[in-house]
Amino acid sequence: MIKVSETARQKVVTMMSEEGFNASTDFVRVGVKSGGCSGLSYELKFDKSSTDSDKVFEDNTVRIIVDKKSFLYLVGTTLEYSGGLNGKGFVFNNPNAQRTCGCGESFSL
Repeated sequence: MIKVSETARQKVVTMMSEEGFNASTDFVRVGVKSGGCSGLSYELKFDKSSTDSDKVFEDNTVRIIVDKKSFLYLVGTTLEYSGGLNGKGFVFNNPNAQRTCGCGESFSL
């Protein structure tokens, strides 16, 4: 399962609305792809539908979909949003990551 913090939920709802998505019916698609300075990097985008091979979750009223391959890397992750002086954006707190890069956008196991 993937959890969503309150600040991330607020930002997701706002961004989805701005981009023409409905937070109560559409999804946040979270994934992992090869790349980044640590080997794997996170992906996050909005989607209107899921596929049969997706895992579907809901936490803090946010509907999340993850492809099966990415799910193995993301189990137990919490999606957070940081708006501090060090930059702003979504942050993945992933307990499975053994090493992360300085920007927090890539990791390795």
